[in-house]
Amino acid sequence: MRHGLPASGEDWESLRERMIALASGDVDWRNARTAVYIFNAGEDVLRVAKEAYALYQSENALGPLAFPSLARMEREVVEMGLGLLHAPPEACGNMTSGGSESIFLAVKTCRDQARAQGRDTRGGEIVIPQSAHPAFDKAAHYLDLSVQRVPVGADLRADVDAMAARLGERSLMLVGSAPCFPYGLIDPIKALGALAERHDLWLHVDACVGGYFAPFARMNGALLPAFDFEVPGVRSISSDLHKYGYVSKGASTIFHRSETQRAHQIFEFDDWPAGGMTTPTAAGTRPGGAIACAWAVTHYLGEQGYREKTRIVMETREKMERAIAKISPLKILGEPTLGILAFTSDGPDPHAIWGRMLARGWFSSVVTEPRGIQLMLSPAHAAVCDEYLEDLREAILEVEQGVASGPDPGPRYA
Repeated sequence: MRHGLPASGEDWESLRERMIALASGDVDWRNARTAVYIFNAGEDVLRVAKEAYALYQSENALGPLAFPSLARMEREVVEMGLGLLHAPPEACGNMTSGGSESIFLAVKTCRDQARAQGRDTRGGEIVIPQSAHPAFDKAAHYLDLSVQRVPVGADLRADVDAMAARLGERSLMLVGSAPCFPYGLIDPIKALGALAERHDLWLHVDACVGGYFAPFARMNGALLPAFDFEVPGVRSISSDLHKYGYVSKGASTIFHRSETQRAHQIFEFDDWPAGGMTTPTAAGTRPGGAIACAWAVTHYLGEQGYREKTRIVMETREKMERAIAKISPLKILGEPTLGILAFTSDGPDPHAIWGRMLARGWFSSVVTEPRGIQLMLSPAHAAVCDEYLEDLREAILEVEQGVASGPDPGPRYA
């Protein structure tokens, strides 16, 4: 039976209590027992994000003439992001609702620019490593393109030679991740950039996870490979503010190497009675709260604050990596360098271990090639790292002793 609209209203206090009760079965992210979906930078950051969002929750960034404050805040947030990613002076970008929209816009812009250059883009191909996000497949589905997924190398990063071998006359775009979601590894973007330049292809870097993390890791001394606009072949980058930017959902950024390039992203229409309409992104109405929140949090933390949050995450990942590598029969996947850690098992099924950890209140993601467990760490995890490791040891023993593993994680959001 469908839930209908109540005949009369209900007071907020009782509604609030009902909403809290509805969340009783949700994951316990406030106590840092969730390592996916949530990026917990602390109560102070959460308070800034909430209050900033609420200040502009009714404003609509579709109307910059009506709300120039939002236009200014978006411009400043985008400029800060460009500054972190070695963007040239002519580079530009926009805020979007999330990584999937940012990726969609990159693919759409690539396709439309190719069309403007006289290419037949029907069935055009996007060549990506197997570890790339499904948002590229979603974009291709919407845009009448196809995706060629190429197995990763032995190091679990994009295999540039294998991707080169997959190129054909209908190839439009190459993709690399910085880092990929499943393993947290940065693809060889410099080599992909050289490949893109040789074949006059668009290279998009999916830095949805790392765009607001890797630059600060570098500032802290981490030795990371080139992955952003300092690689000449990179034409666009997606970076999520609502991940390691610690901004409320949904807030991401799409960056382009030039305004000429971004022109193919813009939608314009004036053949209707209400006058012209121009939208820079896929959305019409654009929530002012997300833009205001991004502006407030980035200014609240500043470079020093982000560097400190990044330091905490990196130290936590390194501590967990060392400890997990010593737990037989676990094995770290690849050589993680940022905030994601993935591991597998040479003994008990990793997904069975995941089920026992879930039963203990720990919620994380999984990987399937090979079967493993993935942790996307936040600053708040530093306080529960030892507890997680102890429960992990116990979970392995439970699986070895035949304790029911709990639900199968199955395919889930990555």
